[in-house]
This record gives sequence, structure tokens and C-alpha cells, in this order.
Amino acid sequence: MAVTVSSVAIGVLLLVIGWFPLFETGLTAPPWLHPILFGCICVVELFRRRAPIAALTVGFALLAADGVFGASMAALIVFADLLYAATLYGPRQLSRNMVPITSAITIASVGVMTVLTPNIRTAIVTGLAVLPFFVIPMWWATNIRQHKEIAGAERRSAMQLTRIGELGQRAAVAAERAKMARDLHDVISGHLSAIALQSEAALSLGNASPEAARSVLTSVRENSVRALEEMRAMIELLRADGSGRDETVAPAGLSELSALVDSARASGMAIEVRSDIDESFTLPAAVNLTAYRIAQEALTNAMKHAPQARARVEIRLLDGSLTVEVVNDLPAASRRGDGTGTGLLNMRERATAVGGSLAAGPSGAGWQVRAVLPLLQARP
Repeated sequence: MAVTVSSVAIGVLLLVIGWFPLFETGLTAPPWLHPILFGCICVVELFRRRAPIAALTVGFALLAADGVFGASMAALIVFADLLYAATLYGPRQLSRNMVPITSAITIASVGVMTVLTPNIRTAIVTGLAVLPFFVIPMWWATNIRQHKEIAGAERRSAMQLTRIGELGQRAAVAAERAKMARDLHDVISGHLSAIALQSEAALSLGNASPEAARSVLTSVRENSVRALEEMRAMIELLRADGSGRDETVAPAGLSELSALVDSARASGMAIEVRSDIDESFTLPAAVNLTAYRIAQEALTNAMKHAPQARARVEIRLLDGSLTVEVVNDLPAASRRGDGTGTGLLNMRERATAVGGSLAAGPSGAGWQVRAVLPLLQARP
């Protein structure tokens, strides 16, 4: 609206001071014709943004009618603004075709002036004089439109990058939650399952064997304390701010396998352990923790589904990989379908996370869990 008001004000001023016609055509126009045509083109300018193509077409027709009688500077200024608006606000295809359109308008204008003006030299000079009124608005609007499109593309790109960042953050949060759920399952399920089985064993002993009952209850307490320690370690780790001042318990490893086996034996299982890992050999931390958690989960499942059964745990180094194998007898009456499958899923995810693999299934009359964890890939 401000542009329209400015154009009208400039046009009225030019009409008042008599800046029309720009050239002589030999045709005499009534005094009211140029003001009427100027008023019409100003009305058309009100639609410069809502209907730029129609406004440009009607404006050109009015300018041509005005040019038959010599044209006026006022109408030319308004038409220049219509060219600017059509280039900036019109469809993309129209904006791209404004150069040939403007060239055609210029040639047509010079041709009309050549026909209407007796002096050809005057017609050509006048046509060149009005050429900036066609070229400059189109060039200016084209530059503004290009900058707007570039800014819009950068804004969309920034929004896409922000969206990608949000999705990546959500994926990271989901992965961290899955890891926390896996760790909580290993800690809670392992220790509390052992506690439940050992408590049941202690209750079944009654007063028949005080020493055995005391040994079982001691194991129950040890499992409770270890569960609390690991839970506290996880909570402290989640609270840590990365400054290094938070004191956390070191993660479990194969060095604590003996305590795990003793706990399972206290529940009534007969467990044989075979390991060729030398104490001087240092395992990668991720492999060490993964091997311990897999052995813990496998023994927990064995205690659940085959209590009082025999089991064998083997830890071997073979071809640059650490092999963890847990095999237990599986009585026919065992409740193999009572589990939720979370334990097997967690073991497989842990093995895959360090580049290894895990297989679990029936083996003869028993059940076998076998994990192969590569050492080189796990090292930093």
C-alpha cells in the first residue's frame, strides 16, 4: 500500500507540473485523458501482489493507450512498479521469463513510438531513455527474489538439520534406555534370582542342617550386597557430570566369576569351571564385562529352569577371540517356557555390541549358551 501511495503522489506531482507527454505523436489528446489513464493504472497497482500477472497485462495495455498520445512519466513510473511486482511476487516461471518479456515490451514500445513519431531519431532516443524504467525494476526484483530463495533454502536446510539432530538425540536416548534396561535386568535378575532360589533352599533345610542353612543365608546376603553395590554404581554413573570427581564401583568382570559360581553352587547346583585365562592377561574392558554378564545370565537361567542340575562353564581363548560357553543339564520336567526371552535377547545384544556372536539352544539332554567375542575389534 505504501508503494501505491508513493506512486500516486509522484504521478500527481508530475501531472501537476505538466511532465506529459514525453514525446509528440501528432495526435492531440483531451486534457483529461492522461489523468484518467493514470488513475486507472494506479487502481491496477492495488492488485500488484494478489494478481501480478493480470496487473502487469492490464497495466501494459493502459501504458500503450497512454503512449498513443505521447505517454506520461507518471504512468511510466507506475508501470515500472508493476514490472517489479510481477518479477518479485509472480510465479517462478514468470520471473525467469521476465528478460524476454521486458525485451518484447521495450521493442514494442520503440516500434509504436517509431510509427507514431514523425522523427525516427526522437523515437529511438526516447525509447532508450525509458529503457531504464523497464530494466532496473526487473533486475532489482530478480536479485531480491534470488536472495529470498537462497535464504528460504538455508532456512529449510537449517530446519532439516535441526530435525535430524532431534532424531539423532532421540535415537541416542532410546539406545541409552535400552542399555540401562539391559544392565538393570542383568543386575536385578541375576542376583535376585539367586537370592530367591537360595532362600527356598534355606527354607527347605529347616532345622535339619544349621550349618548348611547358615552357608546358604551367607550367600543370600552376599548376593544382596552385590546387587546393592552394582545398583549404586549404576545410579552414580547416571548422576556423574563427566568431571571425573564421581566415585563409582568398577564394572564387574571375569575376575568375579568365582563369586558368581559360588552363589550358584549355594542354590544347590553342581558347577564345573574350566578357564585358560591367565590372571596376567588383560582383557578389553568391554569384552571382560560382556563375558561376565553372559555367564551371569546363563547361570541365572540355569538356576531358574534346572535347579539342582549340573552345569559346566568354560572360558577359552581361541583364534583371537574369547569363547564363553555355559552348558547345563535340562530335566524333562523343567519349565522351559516360563521365561520372557529378555535374558537371551540381552546376551545376544551384548555379544553383538562388541562385534561377537551368541548361540543358545538345546545340546543333547541339556541347554548350551555359547558366545564368541573378538578381542582385537573390542580394543580401542
